Amino acid sequence: MRKVCILRLGHRPERDLRVTTHVGLTARALGADGMYLAAEDHGIVDSIEDVVERWGGEFFVENNVKWRQCIKQWKEKGGIVAHLTMYGLEVGEVVDEVRERPEDLLIIVGAEKVPGDVYGMVDYNVSVTNQPHSEISSLAIFLDRLFQGQEMDHKFEGAKIRVEPCKVGKRVVEL
Repeated sequence: MRKVCILRLGHRPERDLRVTTHVGLTARALGADGMYLAAEDHGIVDSIEDVVERWGGEFFVENNVKWRQCIKQWKEKGGIVAHLTMYGLEVGEVVDEVRERPEDLLIIVGAEKVPGDVYGMVDYNVSVTNQPHSEISSLAIFLDRLFQGQEMDHKFEGAKIRVEPCKVGKRVVEL
């Protein structure tokens, strides 16, 4: 099975703590294998690793990654790269092609301003919509379409807690 990872660009520790954390949590919950963070923020790494410890599964976070080197090495190892941007081709036009490719997939999720070089370094520039919106929603929609909803059935091995679905209220079970 191929690996799907996220490269988070443009993280500004003073502004993007929750957004970048949510990019990682969304990636984990919806089937990605890990996240490379092109910034130094040990708090995000610790927060996501704590979730993995309690909620199970395997998901890595690598801190302080040089983004150009990450993309270059990913491609040198035979992987493909998709950049989520409002300026790309519509997700419906490209997601089937991306899904059918067997190579490992790196998904770039940017923040406010992505360096122009990124657009030429990737295999796919993908827009979920051509309107301004959240990078978290773009990632969630892209992963759901990539995995065709199957990520919702994923069981997280080694979990210490889990939510038990119920019509009213909250039910958390310690395992």
